[in-house]
Amino acid sequence: MQDPLSIDQAAELALANRILFREAVVDGYGHVSVRDARDPNRFLQSRSLAPAYVEAADVIVHDLEGNRVEGEGDLSLERFIHGAIYEARPDVNAIVHGHSQPVVLFSVIDVPLQPLWHVAGFLGAGVARFDSNAAYGDSDLLISDMAKGRALAQALGDKPLVLLRGHGSACVGPNLREAVYRAIYTDANAKLQAQAMLLGSVTYLSPGEAEASAAMSARPKVLARPWDLWQRSVEENT
Repeated sequence: MQDPLSIDQAAELALANRILFREAVVDGYGHVSVRDARDPNRFLQSRSLAPAYVEAADVIVHDLEGNRVEGEGDLSLERFIHGAIYEARPDVNAIVHGHSQPVVLFSVIDVPLQPLWHVAGFLGAGVARFDSNAAYGDSDLLISDMAKGRALAQALGDKPLVLLRGHGSACVGPNLREAVYRAIYTDANAKLQAQAMLLGSVTYLSPGEAEASAAMSARPKVLARPWDLWQRSVEENT
């Protein structure tokens, strides 16, 4: 008999949804998932619902093909983003898909998104790009089946982030807190970079600076500080 879904894991995923809404990385759309702690061939994601309203009871367990294993409610149309990336990347344990406007901007211009401050050092590992039209022709740009999800996962490769042209991004991490951190600071870095480019020549982090900064921000105690702040902000405004 399969172990029951962890209330703690479902609750933290619900909190992650609310944090991402509070930090304007997602709005009525967007979603976040986490690999099932009980089985690496499954993942947890909310039913089709605006992130601001997600609670633990809304979490559905999926297999890597996007099929329902546990839970009730309408399945997210783009669950295949998550299933395909987990299938391709054993090192990834959490994924955030968002449509923040500053990030969408960088998905449609021929300018690379690069780290210009230390909290976004993870971008120094490279930002992948995915053009759905180049991959499979005209569509509604949504990742609505496994073939499209696998094309996206292939484009992501070993990077921490992929920009989906005219759509948004998929940000991955080794755990839920780091994926949320990366998604929030990707959005913030995109805002700053767009502003900085209007003012003049931009000095970005060197490869060594980016690597060292990324390692620092990934430490559990370092991640705990903004996470606690984001959590308290959600709780105080619920």
